[in-house]
Amino acid sequence: MTQADEPVREKPGWYLLGPAFVAAIAYVDPGNVAANVSAGAKFGYLLVWVIVAANVMAGLVQYLSAKLGLVTGLSLPEAVGMTARRPTRIAYWLQAELVAMATDLAEVVGGAIALKLIFGLPLVLGGLITGVVSVVLLLIGDHSGPRAFERVATGLLAIIAIGFLASLVVQPPPVTHVAGGLLPRFDGAESVLLTTAILGATVMPHAVYLHSGLARDRHGQPAAGSARQRLLRVTRWDVSLAMLVAGAVNLAMLVVAAAHLAGRDGTDSIEGAHAAIGDALGPTIAAFFAIGLLASGLASTSVGAHAGAMIMQGLLRVSVPLLARRLVTLVPALAILATGIDPTRALVISQVVLSFGIPFALVPLVRMTGDRTLMGTDVNQRLTSALGWTVTVVIGVLNAVLIYLTVTG
Repeated sequence: MTQADEPVREKPGWYLLGPAFVAAIAYVDPGNVAANVSAGAKFGYLLVWVIVAANVMAGLVQYLSAKLGLVTGLSLPEAVGMTARRPTRIAYWLQAELVAMATDLAEVVGGAIALKLIFGLPLVLGGLITGVVSVVLLLIGDHSGPRAFERVATGLLAIIAIGFLASLVVQPPPVTHVAGGLLPRFDGAESVLLTTAILGATVMPHAVYLHSGLARDRHGQPAAGSARQRLLRVTRWDVSLAMLVAGAVNLAMLVVAAAHLAGRDGTDSIEGAHAAIGDALGPTIAAFFAIGLLASGLASTSVGAHAGAMIMQGLLRVSVPLLARRLVTLVPALAILATGIDPTRALVISQVVLSFGIPFALVPLVRMTGDRTLMGTDVNQRLTSALGWTVTVVIGVLNAVLIYLTVTG
């Protein structure tokens, strides 16, 4: 999708919103559901602070990604590909492709679980249906342009939000318990694993790669001056509003699990959590949960496939047919479903894999947006770059701790 809109100054601010809401789909995918529900069921409100911190980190990162696309006219993969030699580009692409496959696994498996919960379909069949629908959604964007894809994605995001926020309306959790979870702390190796999974599911590498291209495709590359400054201001609002929605949904998942699933048997899987929510809050809320999960899987797998295509084109400078790429990335997810591996555990581990891919996206992003030669007058302020590097280091350290705990545990 490479369509730019009319001059920025001729459009109202609300009309320029949209790219961040497409990227935000990545923050409420089935991997988030698995990680957040598992965290709430096992540790109660302990990891509320992780949801909040991850959302703040994601907001900063997504703004930097969009700014890179708007100022340079390049997606992040294209920018990396232009500055790296061929062996480096290939190696970088391999790790990014692994992250893309982990993303696809989470989204397809989540869609399959939702179709099983709603219609009783076998997991493999549900995974195939999820993959086919994702292709249809992508074709809408290819034929009708960025605005059409944004409308579809935003509509699905609204369904996701309603599906997961409904339980809070019916039975809100104690505010004091939620506030108590804002104190940063851990409780053993499993809480660190889930923290890493939540970060991987929130600050998602493929969303970082994608947002730069989404912003560029939607708005083009405005010249330096008042038009670009206005667009950057609107982009900050776009990111803030999208992250507010995504953060509220993620927090709802965790606190509902903490309030209603903690201490219950069988809540270590999405199917078990769905059943427990039905017992605690009634079948209607359980149905909302399943519908939200389905919308999450269908929307996020199309966004993930779009990101994968952008990564390949930017780093390898080749364009692979949409159907061929969809089939390649779909195979690992269907294999997981066919082998009988616990799908919820596979979702959580996939988010940990995503977390290991975050530094590979953040290091070039923070470096490039802090390069005055590349960004001109819109280069990062020192504080912004310092915060970006802090996010990168924090996630890197957390991954190192996770490896140590996994090996020694």
